[in-house]
Amino acid sequence: MIKGVTFDLWDTMVRDESDEAVRAARGLRSKRAERRHLLWEALNAVQPIEAAQVELAYNVADAAFNRVWHDQFVTWTIAERLRVALNGLGRTLPEAEFTRVVQAHEVMEVEIAPDPIEGIAEALAELASRYKLCVVSDTIVTPADGLRAVLEKHGLKQYFSGFAFSDEVGHSKPHRAMFDAAAGQLDLPLSQLVHIGDRDHNDVKGPQSLGMKAILFTASRAHDKDTTSAEAVCERHADLPGIVDRLAGR
Repeated sequence: MIKGVTFDLWDTMVRDESDEAVRAARGLRSKRAERRHLLWEALNAVQPIEAAQVELAYNVADAAFNRVWHDQFVTWTIAERLRVALNGLGRTLPEAEFTRVVQAHEVMEVEIAPDPIEGIAEALAELASRYKLCVVSDTIVTPADGLRAVLEKHGLKQYFSGFAFSDEVGHSKPHRAMFDAAAGQLDLPLSQLVHIGDRDHNDVKGPQSLGMKAILFTASRAHDKDTTSAEAVCERHADLPGIVDRLAGR
């Protein structure tokens, strides 16, 4: 019997990049551009440097991050990524300035948070009345504390009994450590958990290989809908409690 439900965050509970429209409306740079500008600005203040050089180094660091994330199931912190870029440039920053740049990256999605996906609060409230809930999410730029703050801002954090974030666990999905961390916090075996997420490889086949069930969520990202091995596909959160109940045999 299913007694616990684990949730991906990006494009499952909050809509990835939905904050970009708010940034644009306020006349702000995109997150991608602002991140590169922050590093260039800090470096240029110490010793002049071309913005194009900084962008190239940042892009290389991002490519390295993606390789490690996908192949080794590890998400470097933003500090680690920025150090890769600085090493490529042969530059350093004073420690206080480096910390300021890191923190500016980390709070960007907290200060202007991405939007919750329609119906998620109602679905969580209903599911939390019958199941234990845990977040299982990779931290790409915003660290675990920032993502907790985003969930708190939207009134969603209250429904969860556990949080397995990749920067705290030390691995990213679909590594077993992520789901073991969730199971441990919920005090449930993996076989009694169902995971909900938008990516077939990370959020479906990963948990299924551990004896869990999985639901593919497609409201924001439906790329894997026609090829998924998920036990169920959910197109909107209004349907989610019923789908989980069915898989649980209720």
